[in-house]
Amino acid sequence: MTISVAETGAPIGVFDSGLGGLSVLRELAKKLPLQKFIYVADSGYCPYGGKSQDEIIARAVAVTDFLIARGAKLIVVACNTATIAAVEYLRANYSLNFVGMEPAVKPAVALTQSGVVGVLATGAALAGEKLLRLIDRHAGNVRVITQPCPGLVEQIERGELDSSATRELLARYTQPLLDAGADVIVLGCTHYPFLRERIAKIAGPKVQLIDTGEAVARRAAQLIAERSGQIAPPAGTAIEWFSSGSPAQMQRVGAQLWGESFRVMALPV
Repeated sequence: MTISVAETGAPIGVFDSGLGGLSVLRELAKKLPLQKFIYVADSGYCPYGGKSQDEIIARAVAVTDFLIARGAKLIVVACNTATIAAVEYLRANYSLNFVGMEPAVKPAVALTQSGVVGVLATGAALAGEKLLRLIDRHAGNVRVITQPCPGLVEQIERGELDSSATRELLARYTQPLLDAGADVIVLGCTHYPFLRERIAKIAGPKVQLIDTGEAVARRAAQLIAERSGQIAPPAGTAIEWFSSGSPAQMQRVGAQLWGESFRVMALPV
């Protein structure tokens, strides 16, 4: 499908199981400052991590249909779990482009000096074949240690970024990677960049933390430029916000994560 000149002001759709995708949206807004965006937090079904692939695909389809109905010209699946479970299905069944998340294993392997890389992610992401293929393809002689992080997404969704419970979870999940000698840690969930400073405090200055938000934004900008001939139509920055959970909850926690308040509408699917 080719985007016409008349469609260049159409919005970019972005969705996640909850609020973690705001870390990706921030990078998108930096890279594409005059684009319109629609952000969908599927918080009524969060976390995706405990759901079957069929359930995640069903939610991805429902959200995709909603975004297309609102004129989305490109959809960013700003969720590692949804990318693993559903992005191939979406690409096979819809004509527009989808940009998914890919844990930053390749750049982490290039950065490590110790020969050990750690990956913090959800259990569902770690169980997916996509991550295993990435590790197999790029690790080479580097040891890649994966660490599931149950409970972290829920803490962030509640806005508990600095609670004692969150600090305890972070120490529990990060320390084994450090003990194994990891000097690069991949933040393999879009929620985790909101805990970057706290993870860095535990890991220390010699450990690098990386995520894929910026790379996703670059890819989206490339696709927009290739297909429309421009990346900044003169519509002005605008974001519409939707949640399948509590709009009030998203407004409260979202303002904390985003840095400013916004109005959230109920997702009708």
